[in-house]
Amino acid sequence: MHLYLGESPRTLYLVTSSQEESQGRPRRALVFRTAEGKSSQAVVEFLPKDEVDLSQAVLLTKRVVKGCLGLISISDDMFLAVITSATEIGNTRPSGLRNESVAKIHEVGFYCLTSSTWDDIPSAYDSIPSPTFPEHADALMRDAYSGPSTPNPNIFEHPCMPLTKIISAGTFYYALEPYWDLSSRLQHRLARDEATAKDVGTYDERFVWNEYIVRSLLDFRERLDPQEREELDRCQFIVLAIQGYVGIFTVPLPAPPTTGGPVVATISLISRLGWKRAGTRFNTRGVDDDGNCANFVETETIFSTDMNCFSYVQVRGSVPLFWEQQGLQTFGQRIQITRPQASQPAFERHFLQLTEEYGAVHAINLLGTKENEASLTTAYARSLQIARSTFGDSIGITHFDFHSAVKLYGHDSILGQLANQQDVKDRMDEFGFTMADGGSTEIITKQMGVFRTNCLDCLDRTNFVQDILSRTVLEQYLTLIRREWLQSGSLWSFHRELWAENGDALSRIYAGTGALNTSYTRSGKRTLAGVLSDATKSVSRAYINNFQDKGKQVAIDMFLGNLSAQQQVTIFDPVHDLVREALERRSAIGNWFSKYVSNTSSRLSEYSTAKHCTVYAGTWNLNGRPPTSESLLPWLFPRNDLPQRMWERKIMDTVNHRPDKDGEYVLLRSHQLVGTALFILVKTELTAVIRNVEAATHKTGLRGMSGNKGAVAIRLDYYDTNFCFITAHLAAGHPNVEERNADYRTIVEGLHFLKGKTIDSHENVIWLADTNYRIDLENERVRQLAEANDTDALLAVDQLRQMIDEGLAFSGYTEGPIIFLPTYKYDYGSDNYDTSEKMRIPAWTDRILYKGNALELVTYLRAELKSSDHRPVFALFSAEIRIVDHAKRAALSHLLLDNVTSTMPGEKLDEKLATLTFANEKISLPPPSSDDTAWWDQPEHPGGIFPPQSNGSRERSSTNPFDSPGDSPLSSPSSSEEELYNTALQTPLAPKPLQNSSSRRPPPPPPPRSTKPIKDLS
Repeated sequence: MHLYLGESPRTLYLVTSSQEESQGRPRRALVFRTAEGKSSQAVVEFLPKDEVDLSQAVLLTKRVVKGCLGLISISDDMFLAVITSATEIGNTRPSGLRNESVAKIHEVGFYCLTSSTWDDIPSAYDSIPSPTFPEHADALMRDAYSGPSTPNPNIFEHPCMPLTKIISAGTFYYALEPYWDLSSRLQHRLARDEATAKDVGTYDERFVWNEYIVRSLLDFRERLDPQEREELDRCQFIVLAIQGYVGIFTVPLPAPPTTGGPVVATISLISRLGWKRAGTRFNTRGVDDDGNCANFVETETIFSTDMNCFSYVQVRGSVPLFWEQQGLQTFGQRIQITRPQASQPAFERHFLQLTEEYGAVHAINLLGTKENEASLTTAYARSLQIARSTFGDSIGITHFDFHSAVKLYGHDSILGQLANQQDVKDRMDEFGFTMADGGSTEIITKQMGVFRTNCLDCLDRTNFVQDILSRTVLEQYLTLIRREWLQSGSLWSFHRELWAENGDALSRIYAGTGALNTSYTRSGKRTLAGVLSDATKSVSRAYINNFQDKGKQVAIDMFLGNLSAQQQVTIFDPVHDLVREALERRSAIGNWFSKYVSNTSSRLSEYSTAKHCTVYAGTWNLNGRPPTSESLLPWLFPRNDLPQRMWERKIMDTVNHRPDKDGEYVLLRSHQLVGTALFILVKTELTAVIRNVEAATHKTGLRGMSGNKGAVAIRLDYYDTNFCFITAHLAAGHPNVEERNADYRTIVEGLHFLKGKTIDSHENVIWLADTNYRIDLENERVRQLAEANDTDALLAVDQLRQMIDEGLAFSGYTEGPIIFLPTYKYDYGSDNYDTSEKMRIPAWTDRILYKGNALELVTYLRAELKSSDHRPVFALFSAEIRIVDHAKRAALSHLLLDNVTSTMPGEKLDEKLATLTFANEKISLPPPSSDDTAWWDQPEHPGGIFPPQSNGSRERSSTNPFDSPGDSPLSSPSSSEEELYNTALQTPLAPKPLQNSSSRRPPPPPPPRSTKPIKDLS
């Protein structure tokens, strides 16, 4: 196929070539342009080639395009991703009913639909070498994200260059035939019925890496009629790509004596890397809250002859706990288990996914006995033991210290030692393998379970052991069908080569270099050259993972749509666009004043519920002091190198031994930056509904180089509401107000979580910090006012309040009323302000500020603890949490779609769509008042009287297709609510006119302020 560009409007044409048409593909064109005024919405048409005028179009690339990967929006521009170079790897199952050939992607191009700016910018793929052998591939991975050695500010970089580097690295593959699904294993594919097997839209979404950018095209495909959909599939315009490794070898084997000729067998290895927790080695570890693991790979060994086809599946993945490695990592592994008490729900979600997909699961843990790896092993074993109370014998684990075994007995001993592991041997016999008839879809035997192997990175040790398991099970199969094939040297040579190449490919993706130990995997021997090669790779990994992987991680997140501000491309479709808009609308406001106010379009409440919770925030500058015997109850429960771990234990001990406790708490997450620490505690039962917990730090000392000052932040999602908590220590010194303002700006601009999230991208934010802002009065005067408890006079000259009023810091944040004395600085163990030689001026340095519609302040006070020269401060919030029922939302979407597309007898759908309208979201305001006239005193509204519109006229004028019908199963107000609503409409709202109507009427009074009292819970 070829790609053309047309102008006025700017349009891209992907058309079939004459060679493809001679091979039986339909003469068709896929046409792309942007929707007017929308940078993330495209108009796509599937047209006969003869209806497309290419006379004025320009051929964009001389290369033959292999297919389209999708559409992506970057920086307000939309790009079409196409494959411009690929090579066929081979046919994984030649004896099958249809070809199952695979191609490797070498080069891709991104072409802009919205602008000609990037037409003449050299694309990254023009200069990227296609990796053809390991050393070239390793060089590519080293150089791809290092940037130019002498950057030229006058040269523009194509915004899709990082994506091009990833996809062109030789690790992406796609199916050459339209009706076979490369993303699914053989057993799964053969179990599908004929119609499903031919459906291009049926695939294993865990492994299709371009699912985010191709989603809109798949939706477009679903809306075509069956004949057009079939032609679109036959054209192969849409490509679904996996990342990982595919290797295929053809092997001649001795035939039975009846024929005398050799049997030609095919041995293949397919590794499918999961994308749901994708990333690089030190940036992506462990599990997420949905149970997705880093570096999760499904690897399938396929051995095919004319008679039978063998398939054996294994999986690998990071230890499914919350753990990470932060900071500079060299050859020692510094591991932090970040949520030791809150990993179980995610751990069990992971094993639930595995058991539902594969049946029984047996984990093989290859971690060693060194301190860090041992801590992971202990936590892994404990979580699995707890999970067995739910899963029973369907899950199990074997711990095998790979490094210790190699150190004692060498690599040659691993096969024998694994064979002596009784649990592994028993599960291997129990799980079996998949065997299918060579020329049909008949399954003879099914694989009943899967081994899940891991080490720390799930690369070198894991690949070594999976190679052994694959060979052992393949030997069992050959023993059953043709024992003499066990002696084939070429078969096992190809098997070793496939696993060595697989290890290198997966290692380059995750760690940036080829795998270690592959020289042994290839040859079965440990050589000096192999040892030197492994040492070189280890050094390269350390450099790449510490200094280049962050840029690669951003590119991966961009490709997968993980960046927080990213907009997914949609395809213009009036009906579905209206339905989507209706679901997202919270309310629709019509014209001005009460006559036109209407909230009938609100849909959020129809598929979600609200839940109330309490949030406690407390801050205390401990001045580096360890815990004392002083009770923390007055601070933590007011109603009745910082030693971080010591304070964790002290806080947890206080919380869980408090009197009249109504539940257990666990430490969800803690994080530290030198002398600043933040702890998040939640009730035990909430750990299952709190997700995406992340921590981040940002230094402000010495211009961001020193951590003596800075911030620690932790963010989380509680159901469908997100929170961000920040503790900070800003610049000290009474006159250093601008330095504190600069620290605040540095934190807000520089503190980032994963996937592009920032502080301001959260709905609810709470700062609990030592802000260090002071009081601008003389020391003696401040002490006099404090002794007189005159907080109002002190607050009038409080630096922080002044900065907020001037918009120089904490703009948009709210602080509760301060009704307590300054919290700094006291003599230790006393109620006396500083009596030392420095005699510091008392101040409210310790503050809690917040913003967010879900937060309502209940209490803001200090606690009288005397272990530090600061008094701790705390705040209690009542918060409303939104819980979205996604099944109900989908049902509502279908209901709304049916309401739109259903027609009365004789009614045409196009005519109905033309009459549908939404209430205008813009409020139509009256002309402004002047010295002579007031907007509320007009001839059409004498005396400022606005009679309410009758209920009947409202109903007659409604043309909104998304007003729920009376019999809607999703929203039906009670009769009492309807009565109240109707009564309210009939109630006169007009105020009495003034006696002197000639004089100008005074403006309406402002709305009353909330008189809700602040509860004192001390």
